[in-house]
Amino acid sequence: MSNTPRNKSEDPFHERESANYDRPIASREHLLELIKSQKVPVPQEHIAERLGYTDDASLEALRRRLQAMARDGQLFRNRRGGYLSFDHMDLEKGYVQSHPDGFGFVRPDSGGKDIFLPARQMRTLMNGDRVAVKITSFDKQRGRSEGALVSVLARAHETLVGRYHRESGIEFVVPDDKRLVQDVLLNREFGHNASPGDIVLVRITEYPSQHNQPVGLIERALGQENAPGMEVTIAVNTHHIPHHWNDDVLQSIRHFSDQVSEQDKRGRRDLRELAFVTIDGADARDFDDAVYCESVGDGFRLYVAIADVAHYVEVDSPLDREAQLRGTSVYFPGEVIPMLPEVLSNGLCSLNPELDRLCLVCAMDINDQGTIKQYDFFEAVIHSSARLIYDDVAAVIFDGARPGSDAIAGVTDDLEQLKQVYRALAKARRRRHAIDFETREVIFKYNEQRKIEAIVPYRRNQAHLLIEECMIAANICAARLLKKHKLPTLYRIHEGANADKLPNLQEFLASFGIPLTSENPTPTDFARIVEQARERPESEMIQTVVLRTLLQASYSPNTKIGHFGLALKDYAHFTSPIRRYPDLLVHRGIKHWIKHGSTTGFDYDLPQMTALGESCSRFERRAEDATRDAADWLKCEFLQKHIGSQYDGIVTAVTNFGLFVQLDELLIDGLVHVTALKRDYYHFDPAHHRLVGESSGRHYRLGDRLRVEVVRVDMEERKIDFDLVAVIGEKPEISTQRRGKKGKAKRKRGGRSRSR
Repeated sequence: MSNTPRNKSEDPFHERESANYDRPIASREHLLELIKSQKVPVPQEHIAERLGYTDDASLEALRRRLQAMARDGQLFRNRRGGYLSFDHMDLEKGYVQSHPDGFGFVRPDSGGKDIFLPARQMRTLMNGDRVAVKITSFDKQRGRSEGALVSVLARAHETLVGRYHRESGIEFVVPDDKRLVQDVLLNREFGHNASPGDIVLVRITEYPSQHNQPVGLIERALGQENAPGMEVTIAVNTHHIPHHWNDDVLQSIRHFSDQVSEQDKRGRRDLRELAFVTIDGADARDFDDAVYCESVGDGFRLYVAIADVAHYVEVDSPLDREAQLRGTSVYFPGEVIPMLPEVLSNGLCSLNPELDRLCLVCAMDINDQGTIKQYDFFEAVIHSSARLIYDDVAAVIFDGARPGSDAIAGVTDDLEQLKQVYRALAKARRRRHAIDFETREVIFKYNEQRKIEAIVPYRRNQAHLLIEECMIAANICAARLLKKHKLPTLYRIHEGANADKLPNLQEFLASFGIPLTSENPTPTDFARIVEQARERPESEMIQTVVLRTLLQASYSPNTKIGHFGLALKDYAHFTSPIRRYPDLLVHRGIKHWIKHGSTTGFDYDLPQMTALGESCSRFERRAEDATRDAADWLKCEFLQKHIGSQYDGIVTAVTNFGLFVQLDELLIDGLVHVTALKRDYYHFDPAHHRLVGESSGRHYRLGDRLRVEVVRVDMEERKIDFDLVAVIGEKPEISTQRRGKKGKAKRKRGGRSRSR
């Protein structure tokens, strides 16, 4: 190596490392710069020599840090153990997304289009692995790059969940996650107590190679697929969601009680005389936001009080490290995996009625047009007057019903003020042309054995929207404060439409007579589309297609992107620090400014926030995938009991092998295979999203309303097959004939097919 100075002062982050560690070593930044200065791979021994490390503790700490930097993709480690900066290599880093047909893609950290990996490159990889790849070619026809694997930076799966099988003396596990395309062979040297068909947790002992499947051992038999709560057990283990508290966390929460100490209340603004209320769903258990509004001149003063989680969760404490690993609470039907232990999430940090609670408050002056004229953040103590339910609030202040309880009767006048400020904020929302999607949800009802008994549709009401607008206003103010004072934080960003999907959206909308002519559509364009579709019977389907065209929102310290869907330049999540780690980071930034009035001494810098934004976004997607998997399981389990039942639905997708239909009330999707259609050869017309009969000219298209019969449910594949009974609104004499027998064997998916 070159003659690099060994002086600690050469490391610009030495003070930070000294504050965090009793025996600090070179920071990641310093190590990266040191290795970047070299033109060849550098062994760990040479790095240690250059830094003057000779004691075992420093050498071990250096080894671990270099390994972690390689795992995180900051450095590349070759087969001989030499470290090299990625700046000297034409490589892309990212996460693998596998396809059931064997090929895959890498989503590059640098952004841009995914990189295609052919099947031969995917043999050693599993979905979610973090890799470094080299671009080898560019496919002009498909408009994508093709890559070759250079290195696996980190494996996504140490364990996986699947079904145990034994065939011809060979034992293997078929992963429940269908993105994991290789079965895991079991090492016969290790015993287990699983029976064929059991759901099991497998620990991987050998990852796949060019010539061999992955090998593992059964760590635990989870039970049969019909066991109560199995859907959550599978989802939690499949997606590696942390769900046990370690000893350090349990030790750190022992001193917490359910009451706020008098000492902790000192130095805070006392708002206990204001009639704050919480408004949530009937089954909510944690209450992290409370609201109060009063008239001020021609406008309003709106207070949004949020539980002061940062007061109890110190930076880099065991609680903080665990919350960072979880990233978010995960809400399954009937069960929650919290980000923080219940002593906080349901106790000290839950704004329960008639109890003193510590809060971080955003007080806003808002005029009658919904413009936020000024705002202030401060630490406070509040005493919630009532715990209210969305449905009750909507009935009383929007529908004119009589209060059904003393709790709501005592705050009716205050709720009227909240209604008025909501209407003002809604005006501002309409002026800026935020996209207003009308979404439907379902609630899963269980019996006493915790088995799915019913699926009930659920719509948001005006009380939901009232609270949503109050929270958005506070989030806007939080983003403005941190941006103005240049404190690094995580903003909630949304970049708008996916350019690759816009042509298909334009074509789709044109089939309904809805124009989208702009090549760079604005929120106003999308808001207009949603408004035009609102009165149509296909409204929900059009909204779904529009939503799928938009990029996914994420977390980033980038101050220039804003939130496309809400049509806002500045937006950050401030209102749920109990259940979202980015909100906790936002609180820490605001509290630092309140106490110090500057950025000096803040615990985070821009690179740290960038890394946290990536991990929080990834953990949010992990939670969404897990809850969707659990919901899909429950939907299949429910319809298993309703084979032969008929339902009305709408065609939500058309493919070369059939029609996907969503049932109206249950919001369950299933497939009407092309062979279940009227006798004819059917051709797929992708331009018009339809299947067209070769002889009859009959067509089935996106948005058609059908009556279907449930004929088959595959729990293992999470797939549901329907038969077509009738086209709704069609004259009886040309009504489609329903299929005769139920439970047909699995149909072959193809493009040009003939029924029976």
